[in-house]
Amino acid sequence: MTYYLKYRPQTLGELDNSDVRESLKQIVMSGRIPHALLFSGPKGTGKTSAARIIAKVVNCEALGTRQKAMEPCNKCDQCKSITKGTNLDVIEIDAASHRGIDDVRMLRDAVKLSPSSAKKKVYIIDEAHMLTTEASNALLKTLEEPPDHVVFILATTNPEKLIETICSRATQIHFTKPSIEELSRSLEKVVKGEKIKIPKESLDVIAKASKGSFRDAVKILEQLISEKVSLEVKKVDAFLFKSGSLDVDAFLEMLSHRDVQKAITEVEKLVALGVGIDAFIEAVLERLRIALLTLVGIGENPLGGFTKKELIDLSGLLFQSVSDMVSSPIEQLPLEIAVVKWCSSVETKTEVKKADSAAPTVKIKGKNIDDGVWKDILTKIRLVNTSIEALLRAARPMCFDGKVLTLSVYYRFHKERLEETHHRRVLEDVASEILGGPVRVVCTLTEPPPKTTAVGVAEKQEITSLTSAEGVLTESDSVLTEGRDKDIMKIAEEIFGN
Repeated sequence: MTYYLKYRPQTLGELDNSDVRESLKQIVMSGRIPHALLFSGPKGTGKTSAARIIAKVVNCEALGTRQKAMEPCNKCDQCKSITKGTNLDVIEIDAASHRGIDDVRMLRDAVKLSPSSAKKKVYIIDEAHMLTTEASNALLKTLEEPPDHVVFILATTNPEKLIETICSRATQIHFTKPSIEELSRSLEKVVKGEKIKIPKESLDVIAKASKGSFRDAVKILEQLISEKVSLEVKKVDAFLFKSGSLDVDAFLEMLSHRDVQKAITEVEKLVALGVGIDAFIEAVLERLRIALLTLVGIGENPLGGFTKKELIDLSGLLFQSVSDMVSSPIEQLPLEIAVVKWCSSVETKTEVKKADSAAPTVKIKGKNIDDGVWKDILTKIRLVNTSIEALLRAARPMCFDGKVLTLSVYYRFHKERLEETHHRRVLEDVASEILGGPVRVVCTLTEPPPKTTAVGVAEKQEITSLTSAEGVLTESDSVLTEGRDKDIMKIAEEIFGN
């Protein structure tokens, strides 16, 4: 028999989750066990084990004849059959495979029948959130007013997916994610029963690897034993995490220096060694989390080279990479994309800083903006969004009253584009930064400047530059030929879309 089944809790006192243990003891001691219980919490936290113990409590033949009346005896026929899973009156239903309304109708019919030998029939519905809405509604009446001989115990890892009326009709017991200490104590029972010699530190490593699951912790221990892995803490750590080649802080230092080549090489190295990428990302995210908590005054484990915003941004990229791994044909690709995005972000930041340092002092002449200030706005806009800067080449500042910047726009297409929410917001943010205060932008359609028949050398260079950069011809101080001017709307629509 596997360790998990062999050492599965058989009484309330053996439950590993202390909060759940005390809650259920209080319910049993009250002598009024609810007709419907809802056990919710992460996988492997003991929900099904607790449900079976409650089934024993309500059916134990010796209950009430002993001083400790809250615990099943585990010796009578009812307790033994429930432990073995052969009791006809304790029915376990997997809602993931019996989730339809027809299944619930069959259940409702069966509920009416009296127990075959036990005091009460106990229905344990596992993964109850998988029931369809129709099936859940069909179960409601029976769940609310079941026969006296029936007890329902619903177990779920996602209680938020249950319909509200189901939750309101059951007494809820929440199984929280166990701590490292609780997991280690659970493992100690196994190693004591099997007479296994293992350091406490190794149990802590196993507990950490189990990700908050009592069941997974015992399975990991059994795997180590079956594969005859040395139970020294370093050997256990290396087996579970490949830590001999995994240095999270070193990897984060590469990211803090935006060294994309070293970081990508490290990822490839981990893949070659067989390290699970999801486990590695989780380890990095945990380190970032600890560093972030330290920055806000919780804990004392800082991480150099990152600001608070950078920790948040990097965590977001890595978190997204975990989601993308589900559909990625190449396991490490989402992580590599996240690394490249992160390391490339410094280039944009450096360019913006250079532009800021080179920007001249802003001067506003009365209610008008001079050409120098307007040029600063165009330069800044170009760093943020080249399409908006191209649209502004066919516009000029008309007036500025300190709060509202009115632009004279020559073409209806350009005006409509500039008034779109996203474009206007970017323009207002940049204008506010350059002009030193909150600015609202208003666009007014006006006639373009008078045209001439000739285009100077400087104007030709400006038009050529704008054409190559944006793929669209618009007017600045330059003048377009009559033929090209007629085509500007068509070209602009092709570049920016309808």
